[in-house]
Amino acid sequence: MAVDKTPVLKRCRSLDLDPTFLGYDKKSKRTLIRRSRKMSEYGLQLREKQKAKFIYGVLEKPFRNYYEKADRMKGMTGENLMTMLESRLDNVVFRMGFARTRREARQVVGHKHIFVNGKCINLPSYRVKAGDVVEVKESSKSIQRFKDIMEVTAGRLTPEWVVVDKEALKGTVSALPRREQIDVPVDEMLIVELYSK
Repeated sequence: MAVDKTPVLKRCRSLDLDPTFLGYDKKSKRTLIRRSRKMSEYGLQLREKQKAKFIYGVLEKPFRNYYEKADRMKGMTGENLMTMLESRLDNVVFRMGFARTRREARQVVGHKHIFVNGKCINLPSYRVKAGDVVEVKESSKSIQRFKDIMEVTAGRLTPEWVVVDKEALKGTVSALPRREQIDVPVDEMLIVELYSK
């Protein structure tokens, strides 16, 4: 399985991205010295795609597949793409506060700690639907790791499209997110322009 092992803060600096969108509260002390050369249109489009891939932890081939599915769906391709990325199980676990970062959420899902509608799902790319109930496995609720995670994520705001019971480590996806409910700093129209060439 391919894994992106790029240091997070270094990648955030190169993409001009705030680490808080990934769940990290660290800040890089280094500053990136930018050349004064203007970035081309292709460069801007590529950077937006790289930003989206990095935030959601998706590699090129699956990302392209998401784009092709989004293109076949009704409505705006860019909005469909963002909704699909946001409804991945690892992202939903992160949004519900059951993990500090999306990378940790991916690991929590992969280690079979998460149940969806009473079934154990260990695929981070599993797409959650409206009405799905996502919860931490009963035997995992007493693990110290989840107690530590809940302490850290207690003050984090949960998006309005999920309803979370922090005590029971359980949440419901009330509806699939609309673009205006997704707080990710990505211009999806540039990604659509890049792929539609």
